[in-house]
Amino acid sequence: MVSVPSIERFKEQSADYQEQVLPTGVRHRLAVEMGNTQAWYQFVGLDGRVIGVDTFGKSGKGPEVVADYGFTVDHVVDVFNKMWEDQN
Repeated sequence: MVSVPSIERFKEQSADYQEQVLPTGVRHRLAVEMGNTQAWYQFVGLDGRVIGVDTFGKSGKGPEVVADYGFTVDHVVDVFNKMWEDQN
């Protein structure tokens, strides 16, 4: 698990550092972003997945909105497990 609070700052780091954090040999990556997903595809690659928000807003109670967007533990685990099964 990696936390990248600033994509811009991460990209400013050396190639060696980026390789240590996100090794190119790890091809099945899952990014979870409670915002737009576009920036994360450069890090997850073709074999990765991104869970995020690519629509404009939603009204409702917090837990319902979070669940609708797939930010539940169960959904994240399901997506990860599907990726894991697909690689084997």
